[in-house]
Amino acid sequence: MNPYIVAIFVPLIASLILWKSNNGKKRGLPADVGGEPGYAVRNYRSTSLAESSWEGVSTLAELFEQACKRFTYKPSLGTRKLITREMEVSQNGRSFEKLHLGDYEWVSYGEAFKAVCSFSSGLVHLGHKKDERVAIFSDTRAEWFIALQGCFRQNITVVTIYASLGGEALCHSLNETEVSTVICGHKELKKLIDISGQLDNVKRIIYIDEEGVSSEVSLAKKNTSWTITSFVEVETMGREKPIDAYLPLSADVAVIMYTSGSTGLPKGVMMTHGNVLATASAVMTIVPSIGTNDIYMAYLPLAHILELAAENVMVAAGVSIGYGSPLTLTDTSNKIKKGTKGDASVLSPTVMAAVPAILDRVRDGVRKKVDAKGGLSKKLFDAAYGRRQVRAVLGGRVRFLLSGGAPLFGDTQRFINICLGAPVVQGYGLTETCAGGTFSDYDDTSVGRVGAPVPCSYVKLIDWPEGGYLVTDSPMPRGEIVIGGPNVTPGYFKNEEKTKEVYKVDEKGMRWFYTGDIGRFHPDGCLEIIDRKKDIVKLQHGEYVSLGKVEAALIVSPYVDNIMVHADPFHSFCVALVVAAQHASEEWASKQGINYSDFSDLCQKEETVKEVHESLFKMAKQARLDKFEIPAKIKLIPEPWTPETGLVTAALKLKREVIRKAYADDLAKLYA
Repeated sequence: MNPYIVAIFVPLIASLILWKSNNGKKRGLPADVGGEPGYAVRNYRSTSLAESSWEGVSTLAELFEQACKRFTYKPSLGTRKLITREMEVSQNGRSFEKLHLGDYEWVSYGEAFKAVCSFSSGLVHLGHKKDERVAIFSDTRAEWFIALQGCFRQNITVVTIYASLGGEALCHSLNETEVSTVICGHKELKKLIDISGQLDNVKRIIYIDEEGVSSEVSLAKKNTSWTITSFVEVETMGREKPIDAYLPLSADVAVIMYTSGSTGLPKGVMMTHGNVLATASAVMTIVPSIGTNDIYMAYLPLAHILELAAENVMVAAGVSIGYGSPLTLTDTSNKIKKGTKGDASVLSPTVMAAVPAILDRVRDGVRKKVDAKGGLSKKLFDAAYGRRQVRAVLGGRVRFLLSGGAPLFGDTQRFINICLGAPVVQGYGLTETCAGGTFSDYDDTSVGRVGAPVPCSYVKLIDWPEGGYLVTDSPMPRGEIVIGGPNVTPGYFKNEEKTKEVYKVDEKGMRWFYTGDIGRFHPDGCLEIIDRKKDIVKLQHGEYVSLGKVEAALIVSPYVDNIMVHADPFHSFCVALVVAAQHASEEWASKQGINYSDFSDLCQKEETVKEVHESLFKMAKQARLDKFEIPAKIKLIPEPWTPETGLVTAALKLKREVIRKAYADDLAKLYA
């Protein structure tokens, strides 16, 4: 079962607050800006761009310190107690780790600040110099955030790296930024040991104390020249011998965040304290109701800008942050031992964040599960969904869910709205804009849109004649989305050529980022994402195919776990690689009386390919795709695409170039 799927049930009595949008409200207004001509919009709340919502606060270090003083005795960071870790063997002989987890154990804001100060001092005692960089290479957890803030108190730039990153990308990231100290968990330490001979500058490893880490520590001490120290030891050193803080300035680089590399090796985006603070300030302006009574579920990678920005917003508001993981999130998640509650059930969060790919999978997973059960269960679900009376098993308290990073499809948004019983507050942004760009108002329940510009950003559309998108288009202006404001980052680390390609500074000194996404503005100033320049392919006879649009329409098929549409410009049709949904495919085969040795064998059978292809054709017709947009041929893939395989990012976005290379022979055969 996919780790991001939320278990859905139909309660006997369910209630739903119906949020009514103010249809006549102008959420974005035309803006007079410099730079390339286009159609620019700002948030209606203010004529000037937000930089800091807190007096005397210009950095993330100051924001955290202020919050800890304001909310000293409030619960801050929570972690579940690990009771047992067991290995279970499935019927096919594969072993799976299962966790028995207890309640959340909390530290207050005051205690968190002491831990941060101690870790900060301990880093200095360990020998880390201010002009050296620290990398955090770990899953999301309380220690991750403490380490981040500890580095900030000594003005140390933090390099963030996805825990799922492969050896080549990991080596590239650490060497390019000349990291000298790495903070990691035990499975990440094993990856580091494997590439230790290729790391040029690493001197120190700080490992997070957890069960099973001792074997990796012994291995590292034996096979490397690194200084190996535990997280607790670093804190203890700093607590016994505190050192004065060396606080950063707003323009100092807080983080070099490596993207997940959907188009090759990851790029390091440099973010200043002022950049991230501007996004946090803008979100607080739009959602001022977040406060000390709220509980935030932290489970997305902190190496992703959405999670990093969200946690800083939560800290600023005095929210309690409970840490979990996608693999332990719900009662039915992969790593949860039977009889143990998932993180969300124990925490009962009121605020969550998610990326669209995860929410799409929630929707598809629930629907496929309901369809598989069929009978009375399906009728009950469909009836309850039709009456907007379905609720999710997420503790039953979620007030709203933040969705950011990329556009969320309307069908998914309706589904999540109904199943959570809470609004999806959707935003659009990129790593290069510190997750800032647009954000839905709390009372806007429209679907298919990503809201008006945030108060720290101008959003401008510029003409893209090659794709046929112009700001003079009627009834709505269309074009490439360009974002300007204090949240726009300085550029890519040691990559001036790429920086100059997508970042521009206008005659007024405003910095703009060219996103490559195509959008259109609605009359009320809200943005809709309609295409992406890189995802558009011109076929042999001149027709344009938007790969992302086609994939979104076809992934709804019950037989599809994932899909990548491929269009060769030298042919007049497109093809598709389809990761087959095992349960639905095997259930169909059973009903048809088809014999097969294993799932890989089933995926190669002509009958299976034909059945899945017909299902895709049906989905395409429902979505009103043109004939040339419907894949003429498909290849069924039995193995799932996961971040661990390197074929999708940590946010589950397709790595198109990597997939094309991995399946080059299959794609060639589809066009033969």
